[in-house]
Amino acid sequence: MAKSITPNGISTILSNPSPDSSTELPEIIVQVIDLTPIGNRYKFTANDGKMKLKAMFPSSFSSEINSGNIQNLGLIQVIDYTLNDIPSKQEKYLIVTKCEAVSPALEVEFKTEVKSEETGILLRPKQVVEIQREVKTEGTGIFLKPKQEIVAKSAAQIVNEQHGNMAPAARMAMTRRVHPLVSLNPYQGNWTIKVRLTNKGTMRTYKNARGEGCVFNVELTDEDGTQIQATMFNEAARKFYEKFQLGKVYYISKGALKVANKQFKTVQNDYEMTLNENSEVEEASNEETFIPEAKFKFVEIEELGPYVNGKELVDVIGVVQSVSPTMSIRRKSNNDIVPKRDITIADKTKKTVVVSLWNDHATNVGQELLDNADKFPIVAIKSLKVGDFQGVSLSTLSKSIVLVNPDTPESKKLRSWYDSEGKGASMASIGSDISPSSKGGVKSMYYDRVSLSHVTSNPSLGEDKPSFFSIRAYISFIKPDQTMWYRACKTCNKKVTDAIGSGYWCEGCQKNDDECSLRYIMVVKVSDASGEAWLSLFNEQAERMFGCSADELDKLKSQEGEENLFQQKLKEAIWVPHLFRISVAQHEYMNEKRQRITARAVVPVDFAAESRLLLEEISKMKTSQ
Repeated sequence: MAKSITPNGISTILSNPSPDSSTELPEIIVQVIDLTPIGNRYKFTANDGKMKLKAMFPSSFSSEINSGNIQNLGLIQVIDYTLNDIPSKQEKYLIVTKCEAVSPALEVEFKTEVKSEETGILLRPKQVVEIQREVKTEGTGIFLKPKQEIVAKSAAQIVNEQHGNMAPAARMAMTRRVHPLVSLNPYQGNWTIKVRLTNKGTMRTYKNARGEGCVFNVELTDEDGTQIQATMFNEAARKFYEKFQLGKVYYISKGALKVANKQFKTVQNDYEMTLNENSEVEEASNEETFIPEAKFKFVEIEELGPYVNGKELVDVIGVVQSVSPTMSIRRKSNNDIVPKRDITIADKTKKTVVVSLWNDHATNVGQELLDNADKFPIVAIKSLKVGDFQGVSLSTLSKSIVLVNPDTPESKKLRSWYDSEGKGASMASIGSDISPSSKGGVKSMYYDRVSLSHVTSNPSLGEDKPSFFSIRAYISFIKPDQTMWYRACKTCNKKVTDAIGSGYWCEGCQKNDDECSLRYIMVVKVSDASGEAWLSLFNEQAERMFGCSADELDKLKSQEGEENLFQQKLKEAIWVPHLFRISVAQHEYMNEKRQRITARAVVPVDFAAESRLLLEEISKMKTSQ
């Protein structure tokens, strides 16, 4: 028998704003009208024929709505919900957290005739709601009208009904309805959530106009996989820092929500949570498997470009190709020495990227990776910052999670690919043929092409932040008497000085070494049809242009003979066309601001692609005429 709309269904909902496990709700079927998307959520109006109520489907219902299971003018059975107040109006807002589709769209909006004596009735919380149903028994002709009593009990009433000696977490679970994270909003009153701590930041100190303080953040995940970031300051931070343990499940209440700052949020949620010293946090025992572990949203290495120098953090998974020894780096901000270790990973796109592990990640999991480097382990890393060093680079933060050989479908697929194909494949660095731009991350050499005169005739370029362009130019002059390289540490590539006695001292690694390497750092003059400019080059770009390392060029310079091989090598590099990705920034010299143009990437000219670009430019010129 087909189900129909429940008479007084809206009244039943209004009389039970926060149903808990002790409340036996009748079947509530309403009609969905005015279904409209709002971001990743959907607002609608719940209709029972007599009354209407503004309502919302959370983002978790998107698949049901997109697939057509839930339709405008269709019927749904409301199984679980939350009723929120709208502060600016004397209205309620229904958040549907669980429902089932009952019927596809009806032809029209459902309405019933309401008798005058029935109007104006509104059931209030704590009132008894009588749902009368006519049931005809077989063969007797007697109509039975059973009554159901639905009582919205207060937390105090429920406590009195429970055992008084229960543990705090159990009492919290029994006395308050657990809300899914997706149902929370800043206008909601009391709520309790049950979540797993999937990420925990370090305690940080700050200083501003109002004084000094401390703060730390956590990421919480509920059983539906919804995540939210929670922040604690000062007393709350000191109270809960030791209490929160990574991977454990907690009941949390008496927190506050606000709209999330998109610049700093690390999870996909419109809101963020703040806990103060009066908030309640109780560990939920024996329920670890109830809440899922940390969720990853992997970005392929080939797709990292748009994230360069952005605020959004990324998750990656890859096969470890190499692991460096631990380096000691001195911070410029506070002169502290912190450990760092670089690993190179690759994925199915056959691209590699360098990931810098810092602090505990470098000494703990980094050492594990070094010990097993010959086995090419799989590593999954959550919450990485994307920088522009060598085109694209990744760095861990205090909140980053690093898992070695995780038992996940993505890890198994990557292992299968690497063992069967990837191990013998040719890998290329993500930053080898492309480089960063100020807005869109990694761009090709044919993106935002300009002439040299466009750069040199605009002295204001790069005042606030570096500007990025692509140019096609020739090296027209190389100063042979300039210092073309510096002595570098073989571990961290930083500059070394002569050590006392013998060898070389690295300030970055804080150690002596018997040997060092040479790395290019030089300037060359480049020219195109519009003009010329001085261009700064670093090691990777200079090696591409000279076709040899700085150590090899230094050996040629030191050789004696009639043939000056050093000068010959410089001459070979001149008047060869290259495509450059450049950055333009301002620097101050002798109290005067000057432009500094730096090559971020260099590649040979692809004449076929260059011809296509010229044809496009000609076509644009013809169209504009």
